[in-house]
Amino acid sequence: MRVIAGDCKGRPLKAVPGMGTRPTTDKIKESIFNMIGPFFDGGQGLDLYGGSGGLGIEALSRGMDHFIFIDKDQKALQTIKENLKQCKYEEKAEIFRNDAKRALKALHKRELQFDMIFLDPPYAKQMLLKDIEEIGKLNLLADSGSIVAEHGSEVTLPEKIGDFELIRQETYGKTTTISIYKRN
Repeated sequence: MRVIAGDCKGRPLKAVPGMGTRPTTDKIKESIFNMIGPFFDGGQGLDLYGGSGGLGIEALSRGMDHFIFIDKDQKALQTIKENLKQCKYEEKAEIFRNDAKRALKALHKRELQFDMIFLDPPYAKQMLLKDIEEIGKLNLLADSGSIVAEHGSEVTLPEKIGDFELIRQETYGKTTTISIYKRN
């Protein structure tokens, strides 16, 4: 795993030890950023299932200003910290140990909105539909923002979820699908 483009291009990233997380491959990560815009002119992002932090760190490397990483696994949080330090992005990030539902409510209390939200939960624990509904209900996505959901290919997400519309969907191999939502 590595940072693919931007300020930290080529910098290696650590994976979370053990089998509890499934890192996004470099090929899929590159495809995601080709779909959502390869570089950014600032903005705030959220990685709700942080894992190794690879998606959020890639966004920071490509120009995002700030990212919040959430994960409930202590090993994942430690890996995110190490990867942020490796890229010298500690000042551009916040890391919280929490489950997704409670984290979304806490972010709403802070009156935050995000230009980009990554949802990449472990395949066995698909909560995407509920997460996207909650993001809409709590108004956490900026008007021009994107929700990028990575999920198993066997999972079918609807064309519309609340105020959000599926604008693009790509499947990679037999196991991984990327679904991108924006406000209608």
